Amino acid sequence: MPISNDSKRVTNSLQTEPLGTRRWIGLAFVSLVGLGLRLICLTCKPFWFDEAFSVEIARVTWPNFLHLLWWREANMSLYYILLRLWLYLGQSPFFIRSLSAAIAAATIPVVYWLASLLFDRRTALISTALFSVSAYHIRYAQEARSYALFALLGTLSSAFLVAFLQNPTDAKHRAYLLTSILAVYAHFYALLLIVAQWLALLCVGDATNFDKAEPADELWMVNAKDMRKNWRIIAAGVAPVLIFVAKTGAGPIKWIKRPGISDLAQFSGDCTNAWPILYLAGCALAVFAVGRSLFRHAQTWTEWRVQFLSIWLIFPVLLTVLLSFARPVFLPRYMIFCIPALMILTAAGIGTIRPIWLSGIVAGALLLLSARSVPFVYSHDFDNERDASIAASGFILDHARPNDAVVFHIAETRIPYEYVRSLRSGRNTASPQFDGHFGPEILFPDDGTGLNYRDFTGKPSPELLRKELPRYSSVWVMLMNNGTPEKPDATTMMLSEVLPRMYSHMQKWQFAKVEVRLYNK
Repeated sequence: MPISNDSKRVTNSLQTEPLGTRRWIGLAFVSLVGLGLRLICLTCKPFWFDEAFSVEIARVTWPNFLHLLWWREANMSLYYILLRLWLYLGQSPFFIRSLSAAIAAATIPVVYWLASLLFDRRTALISTALFSVSAYHIRYAQEARSYALFALLGTLSSAFLVAFLQNPTDAKHRAYLLTSILAVYAHFYALLLIVAQWLALLCVGDATNFDKAEPADELWMVNAKDMRKNWRIIAAGVAPVLIFVAKTGAGPIKWIKRPGISDLAQFSGDCTNAWPILYLAGCALAVFAVGRSLFRHAQTWTEWRVQFLSIWLIFPVLLTVLLSFARPVFLPRYMIFCIPALMILTAAGIGTIRPIWLSGIVAGALLLLSARSVPFVYSHDFDNERDASIAASGFILDHARPNDAVVFHIAETRIPYEYVRSLRSGRNTASPQFDGHFGPEILFPDDGTGLNYRDFTGKPSPELLRKELPRYSSVWVMLMNNGTPEKPDATTMMLSEVLPRMYSHMQKWQFAKVEVRLYNK
């Protein structure tokens, strides 16, 4: 999109303050504190299935990797590629998770930049400080998944959008398009952010309709009108993602449960460091400053920036909750990209408090109260989805005897087992050079060529068990996501029927969300 000479003019009213030495020091200090909080206790919580899945999908051979991306794992594909490169440098649990921690820490100065573009340096520093101690962001900064990357690219996308509106250049336009497209490849739900940005741009009024419009407002309104056309370019850039979604439908997220009032209340508490009323009050002060203008076409930059942050914060949550009445699509951690908007809007509301020293006291008090929630995330999760598949896999490897076999209830259950096996053997079990003789012999899923894309799907058949198991005196079975003891799934029922006919003794051990069985003759 060519930038006109008129649009390139920058007025004093939209220029940001120069970043002085004192503020550089403040930003550096907050960023270092934020990095430290994301690195502290990085391995205190055990790896779980999703993290092992990230590692193993990143370690398979390139043909298998590309096949998996296209046929079932296109979501988070950008993170898998980055992790694939990261693993060349180290493969310890701390190092693997440090990629997310580093990406998360890089988001802190981006939040500062965005807030300073929208408001002023003081508001930027408050919002950055609040973001640095966000327990919700810290929680997912310590996980080998794409959430930290998703939040970083989403914040960068919004920052480049705002920067373009204030002072348009071709470089900023290209940067906005690139970060927006990459955000979708980091997580599909970035599409919600792009739609929110488009809706915010629709809220911009036409300068020709306002007799009292200032020159500065005329310029950014014109720029906003031009930016509305970007959806075509972004749609072309994310076309493979859209094709994948159309091809797979809601299958990859069919496990999401419909949210209730209690789930939404917990989410509001989690993302506000257990102080939802205080953060809501800060947002309300920012909204109150623009009054009824929030609900009409923005005539000034002051009005639009609050509209923009409000839409970014509310629209993705509201839309996914409403859609969940038909098919559940709301998941709290998928909303992590809304956290920067929450922090900036809260800081903007605090900034309206007068006298200014009082706003400083309020900001400091909120920061201290928020920081109290940080230690919680080092030993707890905001959900109950973390399983003990890593511990269960280690148990099998510790107690298996020579010539034992192992069967996995569903193919994916092999993934955490392979991760643990690679740690024990010191070799990448997805490598063609891995001899496969470490631990009991895998009967399902296995085609004899090491971990590949075929081993990520499927269930064992009774025919396979009857054919292969007679050669083994003992067989381990690892069950996961198999229903309840009162109502097991079909595969569990099949295993419980077939194996006792071949083995006279059975022992079982229960781990979090995982059951291990040992059948002996």
